[in-house]
Amino acid sequence: MQSEELVKLAVAALEDIKAAEITTIDVRGKTSVTDYMVIASGTSSRHVKSIADNVLEKVKEQGVRPLGSEGLDGGEWALLDLGDVVVHVMQVATRQFYDLERLWQGAEQSRAHHLPEQE
Repeated sequence: MQSEELVKLAVAALEDIKAAEITTIDVRGKTSVTDYMVIASGTSSRHVKSIADNVLEKVKEQGVRPLGSEGLDGGEWALLDLGDVVVHVMQVATRQFYDLERLWQGAEQSRAHHLPEQE
């Protein structure tokens, strides 16, 4: 599955469970770790876990094997490594504290539900 398709799949799974403030960051050329980061907020530890579980379920249904996941038990921050896409789901206060969007300032970011147009 192409990384752009995987981003769309992850975003759709986030939207299914009412994740808030979904942001996609294109980090191609900025890091060799992944192509895209998707960041979303949940309202509680239970919500963060439900969101992350839904993303994992939806990508597995499409034949994507996640490389790993962290933080699913705690519920403050969950990280899902899907290879070309890394998904971060955090409670609002945790997201504000780590401010990943600022760390990746200069990379193309989109709050829309779709990827930026490819040139």
